[in-house]
Formats: sequence, C-alpha cells, structure tokens
Amino acid sequence: MSRILIGLLIVAISSGLIIKTEWVVENFGTNAWAEAKLGTSGGTRLMVKFLGLAGIFIGFLAITNLHTQFLNATVGSWLVR
Repeated sequence: MSRILIGLLIVAISSGLIIKTEWVVENFGTNAWAEAKLGTSGGTRLMVKFLGLAGIFIGFLAITNLHTQFLNATVGSWLVR
C-alpha cells in the first residue's frame, strides 16, 4: 500500500513540474547546461519537462511494482548480484 501512495506522490509532483514549468523556471532560474545543449531560449523548460516525464515513469513503475524488474532488465548486468 505504501508503494502505491509513494508512486502517486511522485506522479503528482512530476505532473506539477510539467504543468507549472514556467513557475519553476521563474523561481529557480535557468540552467546554463540546458540552455547550451537543449536550446537557446527554452532549454531549461525542456529539461524541466523531461525531468517531469521521467518522474511520472518512475512513479508508475513504483505503483505497479515493476521498478526492480525494470532495473534488472536495463542496468542489471552492471550491478553485482
């Protein structure tokens, strides 16, 4: 039950990041790396949206209890078992 609540919390915060991207950029400022690599004037906004999408993906993995299987399938060969 706790993994579902934690997953929903992660999804809610990440959705807020995507919806309120402009507020995040206004309050926390721009990121020089994102501006240089992801775009000239919207790189930080794009990075915030990517972080939000990654958070939603991680939240749904936690809700469905697939985070362990996902990590084993992607980076499992790098980790010591």
